[in-house]
Amino acid sequence: MRSFEISSDLAATPEEVWQRVVTPAGINDELLPLMAMTMPQQLRGATIDELPLGQRVGRSWLLLFGLVPVDYDDLALAEVDPGRRFLEQSTMLTQSQWTHERIVEPQNGGCRLTDRLGWQGRTKVFEAVFGLAVPILFGHRHRRLRRRFG
Repeated sequence: MRSFEISSDLAATPEEVWQRVVTPAGINDELLPLMAMTMPQQLRGATIDELPLGQRVGRSWLLLFGLVPVDYDDLALAEVDPGRRFLEQSTMLTQSQWTHERIVEPQNGGCRLTDRLGWQGRTKVFEAVFGLAVPILFGHRHRRLRRRFG
């Protein structure tokens, strides 16, 4: 399995950051304009804190530039510590394993947000593409988070 980790120090409380980053609007605000992510009908309006654990909760399409479907994520949350951490363990069209752990930790003057990603491609090509795309996409997401939260 390949992996990538990125952290950002933010000038907002952990509660403020968490309330934003676990919502569909917050997720797409981080992704745009490079990507967008649809939400399954039954999850619209829900936050990560409200989803069941240990089971597939629906399919989210990943849209390049918010328009072109390029992959999907069969969302499944393994663990949630509301206000602090979640661990997604899913499969994707291109990845036989996808993990996304997000941690929000308090620190002086704000908080630190860390994303840990892991993936195993269904083919070596898909795995290599993610090896290039994940750092670019999550670097973009963290730039947008720093812009929003200082």
